[in-house]
Amino acid sequence: MSQPNKIAKMVHKLRSMPLGLRLLTLAVGRMIPYVGSSGLEVLEMTDDVVTIRVKNRPKTRNHIGQVHAAAMILVAESASGLVVGMNVSDDSLPLIKALNTKFIKRSKGAITATARLTPEQKALFSKEKADLPVQVTVTDESGNPPILVEAIWAWVPKTKKTA
Repeated sequence: MSQPNKIAKMVHKLRSMPLGLRLLTLAVGRMIPYVGSSGLEVLEMTDDVVTIRVKNRPKTRNHIGQVHAAAMILVAESASGLVVGMNVSDDSLPLIKALNTKFIKRSKGAITATARLTPEQKALFSKEKADLPVQVTVTDESGNPPILVEAIWAWVPKTKKTA
């Protein structure tokens, strides 16, 4: 992406402010209401890396006291979507095509998801349309991965609304 898009400009501005990450978490929650109502917390958000956490609290727990599977998937999908959103042009619409998830062990405590783009992946954003696999590293408080996640994102030109 040659020019920062609207999301990237907002993120850069908020990150430089006192309480920047807290403000960024609130802004993301307003942009994506479901993310805001789920209690996700933005820990890092740049053009290359987005890290989000969901705490193990009563609203996010399953019947065995760990973060619910759906909440783990949400934090992974959100991190991958936001890193894509930081890079697509303003006249493009990002869409998730697939979310490949494998549960490998029980989690302990909060769940953190980090989505990272390589320079080669970022070069794809110059295209009008593309598919992009994004690996998401998901860890629990012990530092171990309870799930493995790959998100497949695409973007297409936004269609103009007719009156």
